[in-house]
Amino acid sequence: MFRNQYDSDVTIWSPQGRLHQVEYAMEAVKQGSATVGLKSNTHAVLVALKRASSELSSHQKKILPIDDHVGVSIAGLTADARTISRWMRTECLNSRYAHDTPLPISRMIGDL
Repeated sequence: MFRNQYDSDVTIWSPQGRLHQVEYAMEAVKQGSATVGLKSNTHAVLVALKRASSELSSHQKKILPIDDHVGVSIAGLTADARTISRWMRTECLNSRYAHDTPLPISRMIGDL
């Protein structure tokens, strides 16, 4: 797929009736690897498939710790997820510094 004059905004349709930004997002997910999260009353488990993008490169870390009580798993392109995880870490650190308590997950997700 190549870029053209119709892919600069998500609200602009191409003459063929397609939204290129949506197609780019779907392609980004295809380039990623699968992740699965399971939760019970006492435990939570995150599992990620390690897959190298080519034979010459190594796999990328797909599970990132955020705080003592939070972790995230990446499916798709890692650059986008790393930006979000950096913001989440900053929010958790600010909450610990200001209130001396962990940031509630519901508040962090609501702000996200």
